[in-house]
Amino acid sequence: GDKPYICSDCGKSFTRSFTLRHHRFIHTGKKPYKCDDCGKSFLYSSTLSYHRRLHTGEKPYSCSDCGKSFTRSFTLRQHRLIHTGKKPYRCNDCGKSFTISSTLSRHRRIHTGEKPFCCGDCGKSFAHSSTLRYHSRLH
Repeated sequence: GDKPYICSDCGKSFTRSFTLRHHRFIHTGKKPYKCDDCGKSFLYSSTLSYHRRLHTGEKPYSCSDCGKSFTRSFTLRQHRLIHTGKKPYRCNDCGKSFTISSTLSRHRRIHTGEKPFCCGDCGKSFAHSSTLRYHSRLH
């Protein structure tokens, strides 16, 4: 579909202005939703809701094949693909296939060179949020 909303930092385009506004938080480092229990902040309110389950221990979604439990229904659906052996997400550049769409998205950065995670202290950019988190501890 049409994606008229374009990020001025990285060029990524979106169908809705709301989605672009939230995407911009990646570049600014702004995380407006804070956990009352531990103080950790999140980009999205839904992520905070799932995070709260770490404190409560709640994992309401269980795999009928292996019994593994998850905090999110989406994570269970992705997990179930492991049992089928299906890898429906294929990289157009190299042909490598993945079980989970987010893993393909992360992999694509190898080809694009995209580094969407920016350090608020020094401005250095990273391809993965985990690398930025590690880097931030060094400041």
